[in-house]
Amino acid sequence: MLTGVGRMTVTMKKTNVLLVSCYELGHQPMGLASPMAFLARAGFPVTAVDISVDPFEKLDEDLIRQAQLVAISVPMHTALRLGSRVAERIREMNPRCHVCFYGLYATLNRDYLIRNGVDSILGGESEQSLVRLAEALANNSNTRPTFSGPVLERLRFPVPLRRGLPPLEKYAHLEHEGGHGPVGYVEASRGCLHHCLHCPIPPVYQGRFFVVPKEIVRADIRQLVESGATHITFGDPDFLNGPGHSLAVARALHEEFPELTFDFTAKVEHILKHRALLPKLHNQGCIFVVSAIESLSDHVLNQLDKGHTRQDANEAVSALRRTGIAPRPTWVSFTPWTTLRDYIDVLEWVDEEGLVGHVDPVQFTVRLLVPPGSLLLKRGAIQPFLEPLVPESFTYPWRHPDPRMDLLHARVSKLVEKSTSADEDPFETFSRIHDLAWSELEAGKRPPLLLDRAERGKRPPRLTEAWFC
Repeated sequence: MLTGVGRMTVTMKKTNVLLVSCYELGHQPMGLASPMAFLARAGFPVTAVDISVDPFEKLDEDLIRQAQLVAISVPMHTALRLGSRVAERIREMNPRCHVCFYGLYATLNRDYLIRNGVDSILGGESEQSLVRLAEALANNSNTRPTFSGPVLERLRFPVPLRRGLPPLEKYAHLEHEGGHGPVGYVEASRGCLHHCLHCPIPPVYQGRFFVVPKEIVRADIRQLVESGATHITFGDPDFLNGPGHSLAVARALHEEFPELTFDFTAKVEHILKHRALLPKLHNQGCIFVVSAIESLSDHVLNQLDKGHTRQDANEAVSALRRTGIAPRPTWVSFTPWTTLRDYIDVLEWVDEEGLVGHVDPVQFTVRLLVPPGSLLLKRGAIQPFLEPLVPESFTYPWRHPDPRMDLLHARVSKLVEKSTSADEDPFETFSRIHDLAWSELEAGKRPPLLLDRAERGKRPPRLTEAWFC
């Protein structure tokens, strides 16, 4: 049976639907809660499982054999790699079922998935398309294979259905001021206005974004609080794409739950453009903001078309701090254009700015991912470094022109993996990463780290799940 996973079933129509989530950054999967609500509203019997907390081996085989439609959520690369293996096992147990992949990485890798036995690919605002697919199967329609391109239409959202999902205690928690509490994850908008070249969202959403009605978000937060959430993560690709809507959602949250804190993600340029809103958001409960600074090299930032400069990053961090909001930068630490000096520059900037505790060590291992469909592939700048597509890995490998950088990536990744497993103090891990990077230089005097004692004594707010991107 499904250990720790309840079931929600509606029995009006005959297509039995099984939704599977593989990994959603350590939070209770919106990739299950939202489509489950759409399917239940349409009267379909639907069960949802999350193998990131309940391994596939624990699945009830009868549950798989009874499903006419198995839909696997793949919003990120890790989820797709896991999901492809899950699909193979499901095919072995139930060769007659219709297997569907949905999410950002399903769209980007549709050719490989269809060639390897996946029946349908859904992308963009895909929930209503999933309902139509279930209806087609209920009517015995021929639906193999199906891909009509990402859906970019405004949906009529129901409140996400979380009954039957694993409890919040199984997911990321907030560490803040000595406390440790469950975190709820909601979305106030989907898609993005921008076209950062390394991001998987622009190839699918094509510069569009869609807001989720305020009352739907508010009702979702309410049910998460009732389930024990003490903090809310707004998982929007950029919470400030629609600043008026976001401010209204934050205001409604604070009015109903004045003790509830929250965090969100925003581009550097949006933090600067809407800096006047930061005090209001802080007063309404915002305690930290994740921002994809990615690099301090203006050359690298230009290659990624990030829309900001190093100076902008400095100003954004200062703007957040003046407001009392903790900045949590994320990085693409290894790109074909990142030099060894660039890498060390980031480490020393993080140290000088007193941000060591604000950056999870894994961020210093992040390597540029180039999946099929990436906008980077349309730019000639990356072509000299690319190797042929490895379809089963869902990526184009690349090599750095300076072999030291590929070696450094391997060494830092191994270091961080071991230190994380050993629950090492992140300041100690950071110091060892710094030493390792400097050891790759042929010459140069290694400056001492500041490792601000005040910062070390008071950890900034953070989630216990280290992956932010």
